[in-house]
Order: sequence, then structure tokens, then C-alpha cells
Amino acid sequence: MGLIDSHAHLTFPELRNQVDAVLARCDDAGVDAVISIGTDLADAKAAIALAAAHPGRVFVGAGFHPHEADTVDEANLDAMAQLWAADCVVAIGEMGLDYHYDLADRDNQRTAFAGQLARAAAFDKPIVIHCREALADCAPILVEHGFANRRVVFHCFTGSSEEAAVIARHGWRISFTGIVTFPKSLWLQEIAKDYPGDKIMVETDSPYLSPVPVRGKRPNEPSHVAHTARFLANLRGENYDAFVTRTERNTRDFFSLPD
Repeated sequence: MGLIDSHAHLTFPELRNQVDAVLARCDDAGVDAVISIGTDLADAKAAIALAAAHPGRVFVGAGFHPHEADTVDEANLDAMAQLWAADCVVAIGEMGLDYHYDLADRDNQRTAFAGQLARAAAFDKPIVIHCREALADCAPILVEHGFANRRVVFHCFTGSSEEAAVIARHGWRISFTGIVTFPKSLWLQEIAKDYPGDKIMVETDSPYLSPVPVRGKRPNEPSHVAHTARFLANLRGENYDAFVTRTERNTRDFFSLPD
């Protein structure tokens, strides 16, 4: 058993021309699989093609990132939903709201988010949420569309302990990137230290957010999830191998990945 990077972007320009080498470095680091997230229609199709070329190693999440919301209409929402039926697509999203960068109109973000959730309700696949400074709007939209106590993960969580508690009350979970390894991320380390062991998952969000001890190295890549896992195991006072086994099982169960 090995680690799974539960959220990466292998199709982004920094990584897409070196995927074979990236996966070889995953082998060296003990990373068995990567979930590559497509953030618009073209990117989702590229991720599906990548998964077809690397069966059992690369899986796919597909959705419209909130930054793309200004270009989303009913026709491409329907086209995205058709992609969700593919076997290699193990998650719907990332989708959600980003009020930090505000790269798309907020009304358009909420409309695109709701439109995806309305279509996702017909699928028994987990939802990957991108939420920055927007939980007050994000959580009610999820509940309104029937996703309370369904498989929902807030990826790259950097919110407060109060926000983590709101997410937990709805039966959802959070996942941790290399941000948790940063020296100034003390509040996030406190959340991670006590996070339920049967729910904890790790991710890189590569090509971004390289963890300590490779912080600043670009691009980040899935093999570096091992650094985050080792940091979390030490933080939680757990044996590294046991932590790897635990997170691998959690991730396979959450995304219904084959053993």
C-alpha cells in the first residue's frame, strides 16, 4: 500500500509534458496513484485521456473551477455532466466559490456551482469543493442541493477551526496540502493534529504549494505528497507507515478507487 495524491493537476502546463517522469518519481516516493483534476471542459477531457494512458495510476476529477464561472452556460454544463459518466472520473469537481481572488463574477460563480450540483445529484460520486473565503455561501448551496451527509471534500483547506467544525457538522471532510507544513500555519496544524484518523487525506494541489522541505521548488508534483504525509504523521505522533496505510484506505474508500 502507498500514498495517493488526492488532488493534483497533471494536465497543467508545468506538468503535462513530463507525466511519465512525474509518475516515475511517484514510484520512488511510494505514491501509488494520483487524482488529476480538470477545471474546465478541455482540461477535463485532457485528464480523461491521461487516465486512459495510465490506468490504475491516474484517476480524474472533473468540473468547472469557480475562476471559470464567467464562461459557463447550460450547454457546457451538460457537456461536463456527460464526462462524469466515465469510469476513470472518480470525483465531480473541483467546483465551488472563490471570494479571495474574485476572478469571476460572484453571481456567476454561484450559478455555475448550483448548476453543477443540480446535475451531480444524479451521480453517486464524491464532490470536490474549492472554497476560499466563501463558506457562508458555499455550505447553504450544498445543503440546498441535497448534499448534506454525502461525500463532499473541501480540498486544500486553509480555513479556521470554526469553519472546519461547520464542514464536519454537515458530514463533509477536508484535505490537507503542503500548506500545513509551513512554519506559520500553526492554526492549520492544530486542526490537522486532531482531525479524525478515519477521514484524513493528503494532496499536493500540484503544480502549486510545494511543501517543506521543497517549499519554493516549482513545479510542485505528486511525489511531494510524501513530505506532507510525513509531516502530518510526526505532528500526530503516528508511525509513518501506519499513517500512509490509513490515508490510502481513507482515499480509496472516499473516491471508490479500486484496490
